[in-house]
Amino acid sequence: MKKSSVYIFASVLLAVVFSGCAKKEELQIYSIIHEEETKALTDLFTQKTGIPVTFLRASTGELVNRVIAEKDNPQADILLGGATNYHIQAEKAGALESYKSALAANVPDYARSQNDTYTGFCVLTLGIGINTSRFAKKFPDQKIPQVWEDLVNPAFKGEIVLTNPVASSTAYLFVQNQLQRLGWDKGWEYLLSLSELVGQFPDSGSAPAKLIGTGEYAIGVSYLHALAKYKSDGFDITLVAPPSSVGDVDCISIMKNTKHLDAAKQFVDFMLSKEAQELMSSIDFTVPVNPEAVAANGSIPLSQIDMIKYDSELATKQKDEVLKKWTLEVK
Repeated sequence: MKKSSVYIFASVLLAVVFSGCAKKEELQIYSIIHEEETKALTDLFTQKTGIPVTFLRASTGELVNRVIAEKDNPQADILLGGATNYHIQAEKAGALESYKSALAANVPDYARSQNDTYTGFCVLTLGIGINTSRFAKKFPDQKIPQVWEDLVNPAFKGEIVLTNPVASSTAYLFVQNQLQRLGWDKGWEYLLSLSELVGQFPDSGSAPAKLIGTGEYAIGVSYLHALAKYKSDGFDITLVAPPSSVGDVDCISIMKNTKHLDAAKQFVDFMLSKEAQELMSSIDFTVPVNPEAVAANGSIPLSQIDMIKYDSELATKQKDEVLKKWTLEVK
């Protein structure tokens, strides 16, 4: 009986040990990119590594505020997506871990931080979207806007949709686009004139492309990749890449004090890979940062876009002042 008991105890002990070894640490992700892309990417990551992933999808502002508030006891390991200035905000709050992936060597300087707290994985550029048939019906005597100044046309009053910069990183990038290309005073003059013509200020950065695609508005400002996606789905959209636009990157960061640092590093490596960036581009028409990755057909290459040099540090520094002024002056 004693020998039998010893064998039973040993078997149970071995089972516990092996089950513990086999168990993979679960990666927790706060995702700013769309749910479809997040699920496709995390499923592929799990398939390749065996590491299970759970994610929370929410708006940029909400998740960045969570990251900062939870910096001493993070409830997630990764912040996936969001423009550069939001990661700078989290970095300055001491909420991000420094990690330089081997794949970051091929990432352009503008797409990564100097101390390796965030790295870009796709390029985002702003543009103008036109619902071609609605525009032709509403404005038969008007030309389709080709430059930013063309939007400030009194004839377009009520037919423009622009996201709310207080809630959306997309719209804040647009605001900074105008302030940095025109200067502070002329930039605000342009923004306030344009705001009087806007028919709706939705909170979601993806809303303008959808509202243009479905024909609820004739004109809108959106990321070009979002417009390209709706066009590929058969919606009646004309894409315009105005000169003197700004481009930014969707970034990925690791939380300071993460409990799953090794798994988080593996996910950063994965997001910088050719395979992950081509998968993302195939879904949402973003332009990959990895020079070996090929963008989806229908996306507008960077070579066809005239961009100003975007100062993300300045955008971060001015954010509180800009949003306060916007809230007070835009009705």
